[in-house]
Amino acid sequence: MKRRPAAEPQAIHASIQALSRALAALNRPEDVRAFLEDLCTPSELEAMADRWRVVPLLLKGVPYREIHDLTQVSVTTIGRVARTLERGAGGYAVAIQQQQPARSRASH
Repeated sequence: MKRRPAAEPQAIHASIQALSRALAALNRPEDVRAFLEDLCTPSELEAMADRWRVVPLLLKGVPYREIHDLTQVSVTTIGRVARTLERGAGGYAVAIQQQQPARSRASH
């Protein structure tokens, strides 16, 4: 496999910003799904879906082993998601909050 030179941090940041804008421009879930299916390999998409699936369970306080039993997601992945919930960029929390009805969001 041919390796490409490491990208400059500014170029990586610009690429992530462009990708973020592309996702934000998509208004319908079916458009986001089509974009993700084009962008990601099936394994990448499955890994992201697994991580997202455990977020609400972690927020409810479900123990890791029980989450594993319910979802078959590895305990390692569950732990990684839990650490990200605690010390990440806050994206999971924003996405969960945006999915709640407007009335329950106003009470937070």
